[in-house]
This record gives sequence, structure tokens and C-alpha cells, in this order.
Amino acid sequence: MQHVTTSLMTKKALAESFKKILEQKPLGKISVREIIEDCGVNRKTFYYHFENVYDLLQWIFKEEAIEIVKQYDLIVDYQDAINFMLNYLENNKHICNCVFDALGRDELKRFFQEDFFSIIGNTVYQLAEGKKIPRDYLDFLINFYTEALASLLIDWIRNKENESQKKMIQYISFTLYETINQVITKAELEFN
Repeated sequence: MQHVTTSLMTKKALAESFKKILEQKPLGKISVREIIEDCGVNRKTFYYHFENVYDLLQWIFKEEAIEIVKQYDLIVDYQDAINFMLNYLENNKHICNCVFDALGRDELKRFFQEDFFSIIGNTVYQLAEGKKIPRDYLDFLINFYTEALASLLIDWIRNKENESQKKMIQYISFTLYETINQVITKAELEFN
């Protein structure tokens, strides 16, 4: 247990050093050497925890946002989960924009998609439980909503005059909740 706690503390310290440096330099110019010097650890310690700077970046997104969103019951607490995610993105807009600028839209979308897929997937499978809907259609539905949500959030982050957070929460919540429920209900009729 002690090792797990120490490992997590080290990862968090590396993440804080990375974020501090990211405020001063573009993502593509940040080296492992700079991170370890700022953090006060050696290179071996960095590579024990992460493969490279991008692996650290992905861990930051997962640790700070995705793992927390996964704890919500998205059927009941979907508005709270969306609110948390939008708050996180707003508070970390600089990091998201750095990823976008260094790696492009597709890579930033990939960061979101991998985790959104499991979050939305759990919701879709939970709503479809006990219904006779082909698995391949449910997978299609999960992919459809994951793509839409990831693209929408990137546009929201990148747009300087974006919709208010309150309005985005309302739009996303209503659209996801109402359409997923309706599609699953109609899919059971369509595919049987």
C-alpha cells in the first residue's frame, strides 16, 4: 500500500511540474529533463511511471477528470458529470489548447474518445439492459455519441466566444439523456 501511495504522489508531483512548465513553453518543446529537474526526481523515476511526456499528459487527463466522471451514475447524475467535465475543461483550457496546437484536433479528440467511449458505453448498456438490441448497434450508438461529444467539447474549448457553460450543460444533458433513451426504446422495436 505504501508503494502505491508513494507512486501516486510522485506522479502528481511530475504532473504539477509539467503543468508549470507548460505555462511557459509549448508542449512540443517540453523535455523530460525539464520536468525532472523541476520536480527534483531522476530520469529513471520519470520513466518508471511514464513512457514519455504525452503519456504523462494522458495520465493527467485520466486522473483529474475521467476517473472522477466514471464515478457518477450517468443515468441519474448526468448533469453533475457534464458540469464537472466542463468545469475541468474550462479550468484546464490552456492544457487542452496546447495539446490541440502541438498535436492537432485528432489527437486531442483521441484523448477524450478513449475514455468517453467507456463512460457512454456504460450508460448505453445500462439503459439497454434486458432489451433485445443487437450488440453491434449498441456499439455503433456508443461510437456515435462519443464522436459527437468529443468534437463538441473540442469546439467549445477552442471557440473564444463559446456558449456559456450553463447553456452547454443544459444542451448536452437534454440531448444525451432524451435521445439515448428514445433511440434505445425505438431500437428494441426496430430490431425485433
